[in-house]
Amino acid sequence: MVVSVLEEMRIRSLGVIEDAVVELSPGFTAVTGETGAGKTMVVTSLGLLLGGRADPALVRIGAKQAVVEGRLTMDPAARAAVRAAEAGAELDDGELLISRTVSAEGRSRAYVAGRTVPVGLLGELADDLVAVHGQTDQQGLLRPARQREALDRYAGEAVSVPLAKYASAYRRLREVAAELAELTTRARERAQEADLLRFGVEEVSAAGPLPGEDLELAAEAERLGHAEGLAAAAAIAHAALAGNPEDPEGVDAGTLVAGAQRALDAVSGHDPVLSALAARLGEVGILLGDVAGDLAGYADDLDADPLRLAAVEERRAVLAHLVRKYAEDIDGVLAWAARSATRLAELEGDDDRIAGLAAERDVLRDELSGLAQGLTDAREEAAERFAAAVTAELAELAMPHARVTVAIRQTESADPEAGVDVGGRAVLYGPTGADEVELLLAPHPGSPPRPIAKGASGGELSRVMLAVEVVFAGSDPVPTYLFDEVDAGVGGKAAVEVGRRLARLARTAQVVVVTHLPQVAAFADRQLLVEKTNDGSVTRSGVTVLEGEARVRELSRMLAGLEDSELGRAHAEELLAAAKAAR
Repeated sequence: MVVSVLEEMRIRSLGVIEDAVVELSPGFTAVTGETGAGKTMVVTSLGLLLGGRADPALVRIGAKQAVVEGRLTMDPAARAAVRAAEAGAELDDGELLISRTVSAEGRSRAYVAGRTVPVGLLGELADDLVAVHGQTDQQGLLRPARQREALDRYAGEAVSVPLAKYASAYRRLREVAAELAELTTRARERAQEADLLRFGVEEVSAAGPLPGEDLELAAEAERLGHAEGLAAAAAIAHAALAGNPEDPEGVDAGTLVAGAQRALDAVSGHDPVLSALAARLGEVGILLGDVAGDLAGYADDLDADPLRLAAVEERRAVLAHLVRKYAEDIDGVLAWAARSATRLAELEGDDDRIAGLAAERDVLRDELSGLAQGLTDAREEAAERFAAAVTAELAELAMPHARVTVAIRQTESADPEAGVDVGGRAVLYGPTGADEVELLLAPHPGSPPRPIAKGASGGELSRVMLAVEVVFAGSDPVPTYLFDEVDAGVGGKAAVEVGRRLARLARTAQVVVVTHLPQVAAFADRQLLVEKTNDGSVTRSGVTVLEGEARVRELSRMLAGLEDSELGRAHAEELLAAAKAAR
């Protein structure tokens, strides 16, 4: 299922194009026209729309700026749609509008869903939306990282299953290695921390403070320090309340209150108010008696022993030392000691933890070695099948002597302990294994295999990429392919095969091809004609969809150069019928 389709592009003031709308088909669209009519501007426009370099020389003479707008229909769950949403853009009924402007002075701006965005965002979207293959603009599978991803998808479960296991083990190894590095690199700091904590915990434990002990001792010290004054005050207060035995004539509060109560009791029967007051005086007398008794007991219990005071002050000094070092009070000191004991247990267990992590690391590294070797074996098996399939495709695309191979390499690790074992060698590894994947091309017998970007000419490269895309069809997630000059240097039967393969690729993706070969255009689901006006520009009416008789005339022109030739028209009709039957 195609999750994204480029529905149309509007191009204004770009090169020879004054103002034109390019309507594209979900399947295979062929763009044709006379040489110099502006077909390549379609490729250039799409390149700008998807983050390509802005060249002010492309702006039409006399115009202030060139504008390219595109309308895409896509699944909201597609990665490109999610990335656009992260940038603040929203799909409008499943459609996403993107545009790019280039001023004559060279300034460039990009927009997604009407919001200004960095041009780089268009490039990010391009990675997931369009693969452009042309004489000068090669993307997608030319990047080794995409080549590895595509090969893994081509291999299917043979790679995906061990790759998932490898990725899980790799993540765990990274976690273990990070924790192990943290423990070992900070070993000295942790040992120093443990010594300080151990000393503090032992010091608190030796002192043995009790919760709230500092407050209780402070109160006791205050009482003992003023024992004589407290005793004298208690005696005076007691005498005032209960009388002084050495002064029988003295008047005390208890006697006075008792006398007042007796006076009221004598007449209380005549007035309930006085009766109530007499009762209250009785309560006062009882309370005075209780207080007097407590004062007597306080005086008897008061200890003015200087030895006890010295012992209290000595204990307070011990506790004050702990408070100065560890917390604001003794309760805080006890809480600190509890936390420190827990932390000390953790630190003292680090040696065991380090040993355990080191053992787990070694086990994980051995596991990764086996999984990495399995990935390499699976990729090599898939690479052989893929290379043979692409080579067979090239033989049908006028490159009978070309041979494609897939190089799967590993980089040896300078430190054997830092690598995994693949093929008996310690090699570097990453989140997807230890393999570096690169497509190589030997275009002629005897020529050394070279990376496909360097081993083929422009026309050959487009055909190589076509062969690769056909083989990878259904496994590469890019939903739109644009080929420019894919048929360069091709004719006759090879051109028919190019058209047939493009049509095959269009079964699972959107394909746009700029071509001058009728054999290729005949296989298209939709054919667009680019025409200039008399003044040399392409206007809105200059890009038209060809149907029926109009398409036959254009194919006839492409075949014989004479659109009204009866022989050419017959040949064009025959070509259309043959292409339809060969799909």
